[in-house]
Amino acid sequence: LAVPWSWRCSPRRGGAACPPAEQVRAAFLRFFEERHGHRRLPSAPVRPRGDPRLLFVNAGMNQFKPIFLGTVHPRSELARHRRVVNSQKCVRAGGKHNDLEDVGRDTYHHTFFEMLGNWSFGDYFKEEACSMAWELLTEVYEIPKDRLYVTYFGGDPSLGLSADEECRDVWLRLGVPASHVLPFPLKDNFWEMGDTGPCGPCTEIHYDHVGGGRNAAALVNKGSPDVVEIWNLVFMQYSREVEGNLLPLPQHHVDTGMGLERLVTVLQNKRSNYDTDLFTPILDAIHKGCRVTKYQGLVGDADVGRVNMAYRVVADHVRTLCVCITDGIYPGVSGAELVLRRILRRAVRFCSEVLQAPPGLLASLVPTVVEVLGDAYPELMRSASQIEDIINENEAAFLSSLERGRRVIERTVQQMEPSTNFPAEVAWSLYGSLGFPLDLIDLMLEEKGISLDSAAFNELALEDAKRKAGGPQAGQTENTNTQLDVHSLAQLRSSNVPATDDSPKYAYTLGQHGQYEFSPCQATVLMLYRDQCLQKEVGAGQRCGVILDRTNFYAEQGGQDSDQGYMIRLGQQDVLFPVESVHLCGGYVIHEVTAVETLRAGEQVQLFVDEAQRLACMTNHTATHLLNFALRHVLGDNTEQRGSHVTAERLRFDFDTKGHVTVEQLQQVEQVVQDLIKKNEVVHMAEVPLTLARRVQGLRAVNEGYPDPVRIVSLGVPVESVLTCDSEAAMQTSVELCCGTHLLQTGSVEDLAIISERQLVKGISRVIAVTGGQAKQAREVGQCLAMEVDSVSLRMKQRITSIPEMQNLAKEVGQLTKVVANTAMPQWQRKELQTTLKALQRTANTAIKKLELQQAEKKAQILLAKYCNQPVIIDTVPADSLSILMKVVNQLCDKSPGSSVLLLSPQASGEVLCACQVSKNCLPTFSAADWAVAVCTQMEGKAGGSPVVAKGSGNAKGMQGALTTALEFAQSKL
Repeated sequence: LAVPWSWRCSPRRGGAACPPAEQVRAAFLRFFEERHGHRRLPSAPVRPRGDPRLLFVNAGMNQFKPIFLGTVHPRSELARHRRVVNSQKCVRAGGKHNDLEDVGRDTYHHTFFEMLGNWSFGDYFKEEACSMAWELLTEVYEIPKDRLYVTYFGGDPSLGLSADEECRDVWLRLGVPASHVLPFPLKDNFWEMGDTGPCGPCTEIHYDHVGGGRNAAALVNKGSPDVVEIWNLVFMQYSREVEGNLLPLPQHHVDTGMGLERLVTVLQNKRSNYDTDLFTPILDAIHKGCRVTKYQGLVGDADVGRVNMAYRVVADHVRTLCVCITDGIYPGVSGAELVLRRILRRAVRFCSEVLQAPPGLLASLVPTVVEVLGDAYPELMRSASQIEDIINENEAAFLSSLERGRRVIERTVQQMEPSTNFPAEVAWSLYGSLGFPLDLIDLMLEEKGISLDSAAFNELALEDAKRKAGGPQAGQTENTNTQLDVHSLAQLRSSNVPATDDSPKYAYTLGQHGQYEFSPCQATVLMLYRDQCLQKEVGAGQRCGVILDRTNFYAEQGGQDSDQGYMIRLGQQDVLFPVESVHLCGGYVIHEVTAVETLRAGEQVQLFVDEAQRLACMTNHTATHLLNFALRHVLGDNTEQRGSHVTAERLRFDFDTKGHVTVEQLQQVEQVVQDLIKKNEVVHMAEVPLTLARRVQGLRAVNEGYPDPVRIVSLGVPVESVLTCDSEAAMQTSVELCCGTHLLQTGSVEDLAIISERQLVKGISRVIAVTGGQAKQAREVGQCLAMEVDSVSLRMKQRITSIPEMQNLAKEVGQLTKVVANTAMPQWQRKELQTTLKALQRTANTAIKKLELQQAEKKAQILLAKYCNQPVIIDTVPADSLSILMKVVNQLCDKSPGSSVLLLSPQASGEVLCACQVSKNCLPTFSAADWAVAVCTQMEGKAGGSPVVAKGSGNAKGMQGALTTALEFAQSKL
């Protein structure tokens, strides 16, 4: 084939204009697809599918892990791949691979990047992989050969691995000068997927930016910006076992990865990724929207005011935001969503404080990002308006918090004594109440030359963790500050302090775009409570209970966790009092607060609920009602609620049951819930007199103590209809008495997955469920594990005659059993998989035993012919395990009942296995246990057993002496 994609871009080659990034990417894909028969695949989404260990897809190989691990279903499309090429969207922020803090400080780190890769799954190997790479770089991209250096694995004697001379020789045959082919040790040129699993040597191709005929070999892998790695070719030919040893893989694979940004930098003759056309349009758009000078590519001390760093941060982060939001990861409060929120907030801060840009700059860059990346990833075009809306919404919320936080820090710094640390209580309120990432607080303080009192901050964090975990110390703090004692209650009443009006907690509506809007609440501090004592004033740094005349905070009750958030004094926006928990006692709502400054009764405050946490609790509480209805519908009307607990992360529900809930019943329960979610029923809520509420037919939970009037929550049917005479509406839907906060429509639940079901005691079961994105993730993980189990099952059905192969399969079943037991996934699916795995484990154990018996029988026949019923048989015999060796001994004694047998089996590891059996004719003077102990002690080992059979092990150095000891011991007893 003629090469239709060649160009002459480099000034050093005297060519024309440099190739655009889009053309570089397309040439890579077409080269492997058209010239070398690879199947071109689209990029996988950056949200990992079914891999709970990953926050983001961070490498091209993530989607192919089932192939490398051998867990791919034989009938799946993935299993049919032999040669594949693609450009994979990757995010490295959070987790093991985390480049977030480095982005902006230099010119080459990114949170989002594109990984060009070609793969061979049991097809070609080193010769072809290196040849293709060299052809693409030198003939298609026309990179001068004298600027390229290749590295290979130089071996590791401790692992018994020799140098990868095969790879070295391939490069030499391709014409790479010996001075440019360099060996490197394990840490540089041996790639591993994890602590265990597929691994192998790799070869890297490095590029010298300087050139000019020099030899830059000494700069390879030395961290020099002049000589950089551009392509890594991994040859998966080993598997690292749990014990740490390496075994050859039955099939060899090739996994290569080349960062597009770095490659384009080379081909466009630049020294910085940010100077390529992947970034320059975005940097230009940033300049048009801000009030600072144009981007100049400066770093370090030369970058006065960190303006250039800000350009790089914003350009990188807006690319990441666009890709992640398109792939269904939105800024949030946990996991990948929390990392994305940090990325967005970091970008917003640099826009606002360094680039002096007005609000909206970040979202205004979305069309430019789509223009740069949209042709390669068309899904970006379809999501552009949604991306802008989500960025604008999150930016507005954070800018408000940012301004308040900046004032808090500045005011605190002004009041500080010179040469002192920033107070931990203030930092904690910023961190806990405004959602400020700790690194952002550190950065703001760093700019002012001040340090945070980290030790005190960590102590507050530890105390908070203990309190959330319900430790004894936490309980004590809670009781003394939030549980009003009888004397304090009496004092409040005698002083005519009114009970707290907490009706504002129900003041929220659905906006026109489906978002929940929570009304603000203004209140007066009526009393403070600390160490079981009512007080009018509490000093700075003290934790106390705050009693208000009214509140929009939900107090912990009805099985629902309390709200969190913060309060501020009216007219004093820069002092935040974080509300850590809320409790109801005798009609008074007590807000547990850490006083950042002196707090006094009579002061006016404004209250801000943590809306994300509240919404998550609302979702899970409404889902609890759906679940209660579904359980009664499937298991019968006699199914009664025995308890529940709703948090932002999950819901727990206890109920009467006659036995274990079956797999089919769990599936039916989930289906009923999902049907109600799809109907998007309106959630009706109203307060009615308790006597009227008791007349409702089929009403759940009417025997508990409720206030009067009582709140009714009805799904899909207005409360007025439920209350009419002879209405059976409550029999057909969920109608409950409940004081909790709920969604306004069931569709917002999105999904529900029961991830655990077990009997607490006989007759009472407990289910745990998750909703929304967590439920979706649980289902994805369940599907992936089901495919892995199917794959093992199919391989188990094949005729396997190798004991090690069957043992590995049994080990895989054991590992899968642990993963299935401990991973969040639908419980019905867990039960199904556990049943399958249990049967597979039995099958594997039976097969191993059968194979071992067959092998033992053959070895026993040989020994029987050799010794012909002699009274003592002592010998060495090859055996893969102590189990096989014991079976050989048993077979010999069965066939020659008068013989006492002791066999040793030296292993490759230097260990010697020992097994023996004494003829019953020789008992009790001759003991197998004593025999084995005498022999193994000679080999500096241990042994044990009964008078008839015993086993042990020792060191190979003492084996000859052990054989002598074995014979002498036997002769002394016969």
